[in-house]
Amino acid sequence: MEIHPNEIYTTQETQQLLKISPSTTMRLIKKGIIRTAKVGKQYRILGKELLRLVSPKLEDKVGKVYSKGRHWIHKGVD
Repeated sequence: MEIHPNEIYTTQETQQLLKISPSTTMRLIKKGIIRTAKVGKQYRILGKELLRLVSPKLEDKVGKVYSKGRHWIHKGVD
């Protein structure tokens, strides 16, 4: 599957393209790492945003947010 820069994707399509879970998708949106437009109660994501996300410059930032979220979840499991 290819990401087209001018295509508009839903959160479900984004999850399939990036192979990430719904919770990771929402975490990236809420942290502002994936910029979206909200249409009604749903988010829409421009293909350029997804391509920007998978660029090497943002990879480290995304990894830090993901690790922070995992740490927070596993912290309460002790």
